[in-house]
Amino acid sequence: MSDEPNSIWKKPLRPSQLFWVWLILASVITLIDAVVVLGQPRNVQSFADWLWFILLVPLFGGLVSAGILLVYAFIRWLCCWRNLRRALFGLACFATLMALFYAEEDWRGWHAWSQFKQKWEAKGEHFDFASVVPAPVPDDQNFALTPIAFTSYGYILTREGKKIPSEQRDPKFVQRIKMEATFEGQETTNRLGDRAKGTFASLADWQGYYRTLAARTNVYPIPAQPQSPAADVLLALSPYAAAIEELRAASQLPYSRFPLDYDNENPAEILLPHLAALKHCSSVLRLRSLAELQNGQTDQALADVTLTLRLTDKIRTEPCLISQLVRIAMLQIILQPVWEGLAERKWSDAQLGVLDAELTRLDFLPDYQLGMRSELGFQSGITTYLRHHPEQIFSINGNGDAGNPQNGSWLSGLVVHLVPGGWYYQNQLRAAQLMVKYYLPVADTNQGTFVPKTVREGEATLFAETKTATPYNTLERMMVPALGNCASKFAYAQASVDLARTAVALERYRLAQGEFPAALEGLAPQFIARVPHDVIGGGPLKYRREANGLFTLYSIGWNEKDDGGVVVYTTGNTPKVDNKEGDWVWRYPAK
Repeated sequence: MSDEPNSIWKKPLRPSQLFWVWLILASVITLIDAVVVLGQPRNVQSFADWLWFILLVPLFGGLVSAGILLVYAFIRWLCCWRNLRRALFGLACFATLMALFYAEEDWRGWHAWSQFKQKWEAKGEHFDFASVVPAPVPDDQNFALTPIAFTSYGYILTREGKKIPSEQRDPKFVQRIKMEATFEGQETTNRLGDRAKGTFASLADWQGYYRTLAARTNVYPIPAQPQSPAADVLLALSPYAAAIEELRAASQLPYSRFPLDYDNENPAEILLPHLAALKHCSSVLRLRSLAELQNGQTDQALADVTLTLRLTDKIRTEPCLISQLVRIAMLQIILQPVWEGLAERKWSDAQLGVLDAELTRLDFLPDYQLGMRSELGFQSGITTYLRHHPEQIFSINGNGDAGNPQNGSWLSGLVVHLVPGGWYYQNQLRAAQLMVKYYLPVADTNQGTFVPKTVREGEATLFAETKTATPYNTLERMMVPALGNCASKFAYAQASVDLARTAVALERYRLAQGEFPAALEGLAPQFIARVPHDVIGGGPLKYRREANGLFTLYSIGWNEKDDGGVVVYTTGNTPKVDNKEGDWVWRYPAK
């Protein structure tokens, strides 16, 4: 009885026959490849170019022919029924193991996330995006639905927040809220002034800018002959006067809820076009109020400062971290005219009382917690979306669309479809663990303080966990690293508000007593209800009178050290104030 296996092909090729078959195939493929390559335009400049051609073309032919023979050998092996049964059995075992692997990983990830979520929800936390979506408000009392506010988003969104396809957008849509202090967003750093650096805005430079610009465009009107810098700047910004007055009237409405697409399956696709419009408004209102101060129109300057502060309030309840960061940017923009008016002693006591009342309404500690909880909900929504649409991880990560040949990501797009769903839960779990342990507690609303040490501990843990990329920290590496910078920005914003309020009280004291007080305790309750404490550490703000009749007022800042009122700058061609080092200072330059 023969032991030879039954095979479709009775006579296997001998090694010598295989060699000749390989040699013939290699020769044919090499010849075809040579013809194709030589038929293409080539820039052959040296013998080395020909040498590479002579070596690589036969090598390619040999490898391809070897591959063909390997495929032939594998098919021939399968054509043995005993081998085929073994292969099918092996595949069945492999499929079973893979099914068990996916089931185990999916359950393990889901179970770990569910246990964590249940534990923290019992403490009052929420991890779904819907929990932070603001409640509906009456349409007739909603600032965001007024005609002027609608122009900030109506060119791209419906009143329900749905994206308008590009081919259906109205080319004649007029964005009446659109305001620019400069033509086409040109850089104006040298003209803006910077209270943190102790520098004033240069209205003379602005005057020169608008007069020079008049040779290129008529966007900003100018008089035939130069007036005062302040008058020329006010004239240049006069085309925005009607829109500003309409904004001022609309800002009196008690509610504001922009119609964002909160039901979008992918939270990253929620569009926020109104943020840029409001920020640009604050830049125009800053310059206008500075010019009004210089022109002796302090009531109008106060009205513009107040309007900007109220516009920041119109996006306070938005559950998007970027909305809160834009609010902070708008605050820092409009504090420049507040600072300049105080430095030049242009505000009256009554006007200072109005400023204090408006600034008192700002509290960035609960706003920080809203921003972090929004980020928790955002991460939860993104993770859920990616479990159902894994290929979108590339677009969310900023690397373009999955499968785009230009990115060479088609293989990555295939791989992410094979990732167990439980790994997404593991990613969601690790990011949420960092946030609830380190980032949410940064703002202590009971004590009214920010705790930088907690952020530093979180950043150290994050660095250790993400130093090596794993399937469990992909989203952690994408979404968490920027949160430390966000925390310091919120803390600096609240410190800026507190310093501004204290500076307002100091000026009110000076107007009444003829000089600044020896200590901050003398301000309350006549000039301020209660002197703010330092949001870093909770101690009193640092204050001292200077010999020149001015003062230095500061918070110890993010480094939690009293540096004596020293401001630290970044290095580089355009140094900026480094808000991670040194103190956060409010002072005026000596005259």
